[in-house]
Amino acid sequence: MNILVLGGGGREHAIAWALAKSPRTDKLYVAPGNGGTADVARNVPDLAVEDGRAVLAFAEEHDIDLVVIGPEAPLVAGVADELREAGIAVFGPDAQGARLEGSKTFSKRFMDAHGIPTARYGSFDDLEEALGYLAAMDIPVVVKADGLAAGKGVIVAEDRETAEEAVRSCFDGAFGKAGSTVVIEECLTGPECSMLAFVSNGKAHCMATSQDHKRAFDGDRGPNTGGMGVYSPVPIVTADELAAMHDIMERSAAATASEFDHDYRGVLYGGFMLTPEGPKVLEFNARFGDPETQVVLPRLEADLVDIVLAVAEGRPDDIDLRWSEQWAVCVVLASEGYPGAYEKGKVILGIEEAEELGGVTVFHAGTARNADGELVTAGGRVLNVVALGDSFDDAREKAYEACNLINFEGKQYRTDIGKKAAAGREAWN
Repeated sequence: MNILVLGGGGREHAIAWALAKSPRTDKLYVAPGNGGTADVARNVPDLAVEDGRAVLAFAEEHDIDLVVIGPEAPLVAGVADELREAGIAVFGPDAQGARLEGSKTFSKRFMDAHGIPTARYGSFDDLEEALGYLAAMDIPVVVKADGLAAGKGVIVAEDRETAEEAVRSCFDGAFGKAGSTVVIEECLTGPECSMLAFVSNGKAHCMATSQDHKRAFDGDRGPNTGGMGVYSPVPIVTADELAAMHDIMERSAAATASEFDHDYRGVLYGGFMLTPEGPKVLEFNARFGDPETQVVLPRLEADLVDIVLAVAEGRPDDIDLRWSEQWAVCVVLASEGYPGAYEKGKVILGIEEAEELGGVTVFHAGTARNADGELVTAGGRVLNVVALGDSFDDAREKAYEACNLINFEGKQYRTDIGKKAAAGREAWN
């Protein structure tokens, strides 16, 4: 098969890496790709991935059999719709299904309509109405820009002044059009946990649990980022919580079949808070998580091409998921200053040495080649250093050993990925 992957981050490198291992894969393209995807596929740096007509033209010209859409923006833009109408198999929901991520208000109303447990909320298009609702809320509170904001449109406000400032900044254009509608939620408490599922024909095949670390600095301090590290599975999840998350994902998948005009075919990402009342959904995403994908796919022991094609063709009963019993830990190496301003073009050394450690894979998130052919930084999150181990501690130690072998100017990373989970549930009390 000829396969096209849309996207250029660590998630897409992990997807391409897994697809490339399949004997069914012939030609593999990644658009735009990065310095790492170039090792397993042909990069297509000039393809406008949010332009459905452009993607369709490329697919037809290169005899593409399957398109796998990584990021949310092409999904929300309706790229999957354009391709499906032309008869090309697509892994990723249409624009309507992608609204589960593209509009937090739409997503919350979907949850309400189908009895999915989530935080109490209000959605507002008017500043004064939003501030009035906020005045009656307990603090802390969560303020969210309704639309896509590259993972930066969520503010957890620990005091009322910060909450009001967050609401005003949304309406003042801090997140562009994404903040023209604002969602204000109660702040749920407990550990977070992600569960992704392959969804097709209203059926969900749940993946292994994972836990992301959003805050920039050790101790869960600093601003929210796109993710500074992650591990899988999540040892603190109880059997009852796991069963509840499976049930929620399965009911949500069934709801897509009754709610939407067309079949939801792709990944449904459930971001959960493990509250004292049970798991509740913080958010839905309409695609593979980043960096969750980087620890989930290395533990997958089935052929990813078989799975995504079954999803794309509406054959959920043909999906067979098998998971390694090994643990996976991923540490993100970022540019100095991230998630704020940062410099690019720093030469990266030591990846080959890191990958010589048994069980270590380095996925590229923000890298490129300079004019001299050197691998250099090209983004805020630069590398995802993933280690597999027979125990949580083994994987964690190996990941940090690999991180120490990789160097570039300004390298920053958290040193406590997975530390709380290793300490047990009481670490969240």
